[in-house]
Amino acid sequence: MQINLIKGHGSGNDFLLIDEISNSYTFSEKERAELAKILCNRNSELGADGILFMMKSDHADGRMRVFNADGSEASMCGNGLRLVSRYICEMLQQDAAVIETMKKDLKVSRQADIYPAVTTYQVEISPVSFLLEDLPLQLNQPVLKNEKISELSEELNFTALAVPNPHLIAIVETGQIQSNLQKELSEKVNRPNQLFPDGVNVSFVKALDKGNIYVRTFERGVGFTNACGTAMSASTLVTCLNGLNDFEKVVNVYNNGGKVQCVVHQNNETYHIDLIGNATYLYTASIDVQLETGIYTITAKEDLSEQAAYEKLQSEAQAFLDDAMKG
Repeated sequence: MQINLIKGHGSGNDFLLIDEISNSYTFSEKERAELAKILCNRNSELGADGILFMMKSDHADGRMRVFNADGSEASMCGNGLRLVSRYICEMLQQDAAVIETMKKDLKVSRQADIYPAVTTYQVEISPVSFLLEDLPLQLNQPVLKNEKISELSEELNFTALAVPNPHLIAIVETGQIQSNLQKELSEKVNRPNQLFPDGVNVSFVKALDKGNIYVRTFERGVGFTNACGTAMSASTLVTCLNGLNDFEKVVNVYNNGGKVQCVVHQNNETYHIDLIGNATYLYTASIDVQLETGIYTITAKEDLSEQAAYEKLQSEAQAFLDDAMKG
């Protein structure tokens, strides 16, 4: 099977983009999962956090499906959506679009560069639900906002929400981020357990100062990643609910892959979040993959020149973060 693809990243969260809109590819559900497991393997030549399949939509400008490295499908991916938004907007030669995702059609648009020469897109993160049944989280209560889960920790307060991916978020101190606590909690809730039958993304959030936070995420189906777009969006919302940041104002969200910006919009008890950040292409490639054997070869590859500008953003973000985390 011959496939053309682009490798790109949002905040260091890297993906392989496969265009089913202008190519004649057709994949079964099993083939999508197998492709993700084969191509995203970090021990192989490509390696990625997941595959973004870009497809035709019968009512939107395009459709995105996200398959994690373990072959599971995610309902949304904020960092991936920025890459898909760029591809579809450039393909259609327009600055804004509507992308169909599993749960909702989302508005996306090109924005002024977040850093010189770093291509930047804004994507809508929605719907937001605090109902535990939407994660699901099996507790004898309808919602969990800034409360303890005794089975997990006696020291942390958690907030659970779906955006629409399931997230469990704790606001922590530097020492807790640097400990093994997040790894232990995350592994517990992402193997067979009574609380989260489908697993959950776990984020530790450190408030740096007004308008600046750091987010570290263990992603369901992936593990620790440089960044998770829906987690950064959900984490920003949680800091606003706790009075650490303001609704309707830009929050800089630092991560191990760089930084993004989030704006949380509130309408009564309804929320949606704007996620603004890079959509950086690394290279284009053509591959020949044999699904039966799980073997592929790269038949052509062209490196692009966009990463150098992003690394400057990343360097400045890391310098800020190193200084801020000392406090």
